[in-house]
Amino acid sequence: MIIHMRTTLIIDDDLFRELKKRAAEQRRTLSEVTQDALRHGLHERKPTRRPKPAKPPSFAMGKPAVDFSGRDQIYEILDRR
Repeated sequence: MIIHMRTTLIIDDDLFRELKKRAAEQRRTLSEVTQDALRHGLHERKPTRRPKPAKPPSFAMGKPAVDFSGRDQIYEILDRR
Protein backbone atom coordinates (compact mmCIF):
# COMPACT_ATOMS: atom_id res chain seq x y z
CA MET A 1 0.00 0.00 0.00
CA ILE A 2 1.45 3.35 -1.06
CA ILE A 3 0.57 6.32 1.08
CA HIS A 4 1.02 9.82 -0.26
CA MET A 5 1.21 12.85 1.96
CA ARG A 6 0.56 16.39 0.87
CA THR A 7 2.73 19.04 2.42
CA THR A 8 3.74 22.62 1.84
CA LEU A 9 7.37 23.51 1.21
CA ILE A 10 8.94 26.90 0.85
CA ILE A 11 11.33 26.66 -2.11
CA ASP A 12 13.62 29.34 -3.45
CA ASP A 13 12.29 30.84 -6.74
CA ASP A 14 15.38 29.90 -8.76
CA LEU A 15 15.27 26.31 -7.50
CA PHE A 16 11.54 26.08 -8.24
CA ARG A 17 12.10 27.27 -11.81
CA GLU A 18 14.87 24.70 -12.24
CA LEU A 19 12.60 21.92 -10.96
CA LYS A 20 9.79 22.97 -13.30
CA LYS A 21 12.19 23.15 -16.26
CA ARG A 22 13.56 19.67 -15.53
CA ALA A 23 10.03 18.28 -15.17
CA ALA A 24 9.07 19.73 -18.56
CA GLU A 25 12.25 18.41 -20.22
CA GLN A 26 11.65 14.93 -18.84
CA ARG A 27 7.87 15.08 -19.40
CA ARG A 28 7.28 14.23 -15.75
CA THR A 29 5.30 15.88 -13.01
CA LEU A 30 6.84 18.42 -10.70
CA SER A 31 6.10 16.08 -7.79
CA GLU A 32 8.02 13.20 -9.40
CA VAL A 33 11.06 15.34 -10.15
CA THR A 34 11.04 16.87 -6.66
CA GLN A 35 10.71 13.46 -4.99
CA ASP A 36 13.59 12.06 -7.04
CA ALA A 37 15.77 15.05 -6.15
CA LEU A 38 14.96 14.64 -2.46
CA ARG A 39 15.65 10.89 -2.55
CA HIS A 40 18.95 11.45 -4.33
CA GLY A 41 19.97 14.12 -1.84
CA LEU A 42 19.07 11.99 1.16
CA HIS A 43 20.90 8.90 -0.07
CA GLU A 44 23.94 10.75 -1.38
CA ARG A 45 24.87 12.34 1.91
CA LYS A 46 26.06 9.98 4.53
CA PRO A 47 25.68 11.11 8.12
CA THR A 48 28.86 12.63 9.43
CA ARG A 49 30.02 12.35 12.97
CA ARG A 50 30.55 15.59 14.73
CA PRO A 51 34.07 16.02 16.02
CA LYS A 52 34.45 16.08 19.76
CA PRO A 53 34.75 19.61 21.09
CA ALA A 54 38.30 20.63 21.81
CA LYS A 55 39.25 20.84 25.47
CA PRO A 56 40.65 24.20 26.46
CA PRO A 57 44.14 24.03 27.89
CA SER A 58 44.55 24.04 31.65
CA PHE A 59 47.50 25.39 33.58
CA ALA A 60 48.78 24.60 37.06
CA MET A 61 48.74 27.92 38.88
CA GLY A 62 49.84 26.67 42.26
CA LYS A 63 47.88 26.88 45.46
CA PRO A 64 44.95 29.32 45.29
CA ALA A 65 45.20 32.43 47.45
CA VAL A 66 41.63 32.02 48.64
CA ASP A 67 39.66 28.93 49.54
CA PHE A 68 36.25 29.81 48.16
CA SER A 69 34.53 27.18 50.27
CA GLY A 70 34.67 29.54 53.28
CA ARG A 71 33.01 32.92 52.84
CA ASP A 72 34.58 34.31 56.01
CA GLN A 73 38.01 34.13 54.42
CA ILE A 74 36.73 36.03 51.36
CA TYR A 75 35.26 38.79 53.54
CA GLU A 76 38.51 39.03 55.49
CA ILE A 77 40.55 39.54 52.31
CA LEU A 78 38.08 42.09 50.93
CA ASP A 79 38.13 44.05 54.20
CA ARG A 80 41.92 44.39 53.94
CA ARG A 81 41.57 46.42 50.73
